[in-house]
Amino acid sequence: MERDTKGLRVLLTVLLLAIAALFIAPVVIVVMNSFKGNLHISSAPFAWPTAESSVGLTNYLTGFVKIGFLRAFGWSLFITVCSVALILLFSGMAAWYLARVKTWYASLLYYLFVFSMIVPFQMVMFPMSKLANLLSLSNPLGILFIYLGFGAGLSIFLFTGFVKSIPLEIEEAATIDGCGPWQTYFLIVLPILKPTSITVAILNAMWVWNDYLLPTLVLGGGYMTLPRAIQGVLTGSYGGRDMGALMAMLVLSILPIIAFYLVCQKYIIRGVVAGAVKG
Repeated sequence: MERDTKGLRVLLTVLLLAIAALFIAPVVIVVMNSFKGNLHISSAPFAWPTAESSVGLTNYLTGFVKIGFLRAFGWSLFITVCSVALILLFSGMAAWYLARVKTWYASLLYYLFVFSMIVPFQMVMFPMSKLANLLSLSNPLGILFIYLGFGAGLSIFLFTGFVKSIPLEIEEAATIDGCGPWQTYFLIVLPILKPTSITVAILNAMWVWNDYLLPTLVLGGGYMTLPRAIQGVLTGSYGGRDMGALMAMLVLSILPIIAFYLVCQKYIIRGVVAGAVKG
């Protein structure tokens, strides 16, 4: 029996390693090709860089200048940080209200937020872009509220599940001590929500940072996030594209979000389990 269990573990380990290799392989290929010339990328995309095919850091320097990396990085950073901050602030407060107020309209609002998670973006992108233009939201400040709307569903779902696990007596004690609703939330509830808040921040940061379609639909040409700049400048038209610089900029664009994920990854499963199972 013990031998069968050990064999199953080995088989499971091999299977998981194979799956991990499948996911890591595209990233490795992009990194390899970021150091090769365009001709060698086209002729041998899966080959390791050699003395003949390698161009050193030329692709990185070319792409850095072509796309205006620092400006695009700044817009991506601003939109990501501010969007995630708004999602955390408003989704947390909304989830606390929906979890504590036992009325039919609170339940209806909760299920509407949950339902929004399963609506495909392609289904609403045309009316959304028209409405954003009508309300003058086609700018870096306006897009923050659009991200808030699209990110509220999952965030409220996770927050609500965790709030239900918080003993109501803690909030009642704060009320007896003279705390109002604002003080109760920011001084008592919000610190307890820290594990789920970190999870929500990670999930939304990865989504907003890597998003290409929504900024393309909403933002004007003067506001280029990293995905837009890489796609719009380096791919060109009529099939003309600088593949070396494209690969190099892809590497630079994913490094910040990978570093952010590696630092905070231990909170993801903890927060998801706490928000989706408890209560």
